[in-house]
Amino acid sequence: MNHDNPLLADDVLPAFSRIRPEHVEPAIDTLLADYRDAIDALTAPGAPHDFATVMLSQERLEQKLSRAWAPVGHLHAVADSDALRKVYGPAEEALTEHAIELGQNRALYAAVQALADAPDFAGLPRPERALVEHALRDFRLSGVALEEPARTRFRAIGVELSRLSTEFSNAVLDASEAWQEHITDERDLAGIPESGRAVLRQYALDQELDGYLVTLKQPSVQAVLTYADNRGLRERVYWAYQTRASDQGPDAGKFDNSARLEQIMALRHEAAQLLGFANAAEESLATKMAASPTEVMEFLHDLAARAKPVAQRELATLREFARAELKLDTLESWDVGYASEKLRQRQYALDEEQLKPYFPLPAVIDGLFGLTHRLYGITLALREGVDVWHPDVRYYDVRDADGRVFAGAYLDLYARNGKRGGAWMDVCRARFDDGEHLQLPVAFLTCNFAPPTEGKPALLTHDDVLTLFHEFGHGLHHLLTGIALPSIGGIEGVEWDAVELPSQFMENFGWNREALDLFARHYETGEPLPDELFQRMLAARHFHAGLFLVRQLEFALFDFTLHLEFDPAEGARTLAVLERVRKQVAVLHPPAWQRFPHGFSHVFAGGYAAGYYSYLWAELLSADAFGEFEDRATETGSVIDRATGERFRREVLSIGASRPALESFIAFRGRKPEPEALLRSHGLV
Repeated sequence: MNHDNPLLADDVLPAFSRIRPEHVEPAIDTLLADYRDAIDALTAPGAPHDFATVMLSQERLEQKLSRAWAPVGHLHAVADSDALRKVYGPAEEALTEHAIELGQNRALYAAVQALADAPDFAGLPRPERALVEHALRDFRLSGVALEEPARTRFRAIGVELSRLSTEFSNAVLDASEAWQEHITDERDLAGIPESGRAVLRQYALDQELDGYLVTLKQPSVQAVLTYADNRGLRERVYWAYQTRASDQGPDAGKFDNSARLEQIMALRHEAAQLLGFANAAEESLATKMAASPTEVMEFLHDLAARAKPVAQRELATLREFARAELKLDTLESWDVGYASEKLRQRQYALDEEQLKPYFPLPAVIDGLFGLTHRLYGITLALREGVDVWHPDVRYYDVRDADGRVFAGAYLDLYARNGKRGGAWMDVCRARFDDGEHLQLPVAFLTCNFAPPTEGKPALLTHDDVLTLFHEFGHGLHHLLTGIALPSIGGIEGVEWDAVELPSQFMENFGWNREALDLFARHYETGEPLPDELFQRMLAARHFHAGLFLVRQLEFALFDFTLHLEFDPAEGARTLAVLERVRKQVAVLHPPAWQRFPHGFSHVFAGGYAAGYYSYLWAELLSADAFGEFEDRATETGSVIDRATGERFRREVLSIGASRPALESFIAFRGRKPEPEALLRSHGLV
């Protein structure tokens, strides 16, 4: 054990308080050198080529590297600093180059192929066979068959893409933190409820300012665009937010991602063609459920044909309401959220501010844990004294029905400076049993909710509740895995268009009365969520479902079309492709200066390249899976059914990528997924 560098210590959990930027380079250099030496020994003439030697050895090496890199990557996302950035980028490039070199190691490929060709391969347990099959696929996708100079070029592309993705993400964060507006006259915030003003007041206090501070953090943007009567303020916030990291807006050109977008697209296309694919969209489907680009495009266009007429009717109604009731002769992009909220209040007498007192974050967490206990028999218990990266972070031991601790989770739920926006789950430790040592799975669960203010607990919107349930669903997929081979356990290796199934599945419980009764109580009086208010929630559930769906389709079609039709002679033509997609599916067209692609980190700095459609694809699966719980409820009287939950855990959550996702779905549901389930989930049937 290395006591000088915490990244090299073989600790059960990372020692976050001891990790410093100067630890990163020596740790990664040491681990990569050890990794290469071990692979050389594994592939040396005469080395045994059995599963334990070839596959378990690689899993062991990969976990040693992951134990060091996972906390570094996490700190880069939640506690960023200039010093960490300086070492993070080069380290990530070194890791990328190492991964590609490993994927192009023909001696190692031959050793893995020999396992697949062995007479006893069919007799191996299915997880072991799946690990070998996935490894062979990944070798091909790493260019193992390429000859020079293509091999070297492919490696260079991978390293450059890694660098560009990090720079893209950094630019979005920097642009988000660069803009703010200090407001001293509370009248400028008319319409924003007290809970929203309290957040803006806290932002000002954090910078030792009086009054209020409007920022581009999500709670601030949401409060202004949804509630502010001040149309000029709404326009300025929309302008700043929708032009982040671009050639437009208040910081035009300062953090501009335009050139990075072009470079990323060109390099992805070149890499795909080197591997023999026509384009990056086709390459992306090698690890997804969808069989072809045609299947994806037909899926999206079919949804658009059903959703667009609904969205057009919704928009016409909204425009008329805005004109007649709000005196807005033109409905601009910065008016849509505001006018929609006013119309929703008019039609359903439902205001998010009425709901927030019933969703105090501590109670929501307790209810979420109670729900998972009833579904799966597990218990999450707070453990004090765990080394964390911020005082707000909490760590929970996860116990099974027999009381045994089998996993753990960090929860980091509040927005703050230096922390990337959005919500996500990531892997801290993977479940791994190499026959000598058992490593338990540990998850990072991250959100960006408005923090507690002035003696009040953090009060969530209902959308916030759904976000928390969503990310916890990802967490359960990781924590409840029964597969002890990290490369195919939990979320790893699962087809990307199915990986959202467990997360979107959990959102359904946020609409269920029985589940809400576990936690939806007024933070001051303890009064349960009134049934009359719940019924209004249900009535408003599909409010503007068409507008929401065409927006998601715009994102998905833009992403997939951009990768499918890229032409090196013409460049990415990002804005032209976006405009063409909008003409196909959108009903509301934003100003010409809007630059949403420049902040589209899911696609240009995350794992969703040519895969954003996965959210809709997986929503079909999740809606249909939840239908099984609803069907059972007619027999058992409860949608929170332990027997059905145990089946879902056994057939979906615990199985990882040891079998195709479609097989797992069929094993649970008893049939293939039915497309109508997605339309029903949006109230379009």
